[in-house]
Amino acid sequence: MALGDLADLKSPYLRGHSRGVAVLAQQAARHLGASDDETAMVRRAALVHDLGRIAVPSRIWDKSGRLTALEQEAIRLHSYHGERVLNRSAALRDVAAVVGQHHERLDGSGYHRQTSGAAVLPTARVLAAADTYHAMTEPRPHRAAHTPAEAAAVLESEATAGRLDPRSVGSVLAAAGLARGRRAPWPAGLSDREVEVLGLLACGSTNRAIAARLSISPRTAEHHVEHIYAKIGCCTRPAAALFAMEHGLLADRQVLESADMG
Repeated sequence: MALGDLADLKSPYLRGHSRGVAVLAQQAARHLGASDDETAMVRRAALVHDLGRIAVPSRIWDKSGRLTALEQEAIRLHSYHGERVLNRSAALRDVAAVVGQHHERLDGSGYHRQTSGAAVLPTARVLAAADTYHAMTEPRPHRAAHTPAEAAAVLESEATAGRLDPRSVGSVLAAAGLARGRRAPWPAGLSDREVEVLGLLACGSTNRAIAARLSISPRTAEHHVEHIYAKIGCCTRPAAALFAMEHGLLADRQVLESADMG
């Protein structure tokens, strides 16, 4: 979890991504009837699947315009870097191959090795579907977040085209439908509104941007931030972002759609 959080701190757009993918992938694996060991493998791989992002400059992840060929190549290599790092750890070597394949596709159109067919591990297939779905429901510099229905439609089309595994896609969509239940109470006594504010705060929004997004006054937004800091016991935005990530408060990224990330 620590390594996943570290990777997600690479960009405000990524915060909470690894934990969210891990929850979804774990539930999907269980839905498929995977063994306890296989389910644990999927969850652990999901937590560190984007570790290689750290090797890619932040300016590339945060770029809103068209990527150059060199920038695209740098992104395509993040799965390679993650696999290499994990292979150097005796404790994490078992998930390295899964991480290295999380952007591979069954038709050979993925990266970084263009692995295809049966060579794509079953655990990697589940992770690929979970990562694709979760990423699509999150905002990115070049687009707003997709709705769950829109993301589901894309996953189904990818399965039909032979790129994503149909069984894995079905299990991820089933898990996503079950995973959107409301959790109560919120940690640290946070209110519904404070969780909304914390989500925006964690992803880099200023108090003024939070106020505009939630249709409240800047002073009210400031009060919310002060109360959040007092409740969670911190006084900086990075610490607040880490708290949100640790407690799964960024799993539903729809609150962040159209947010000003500056």
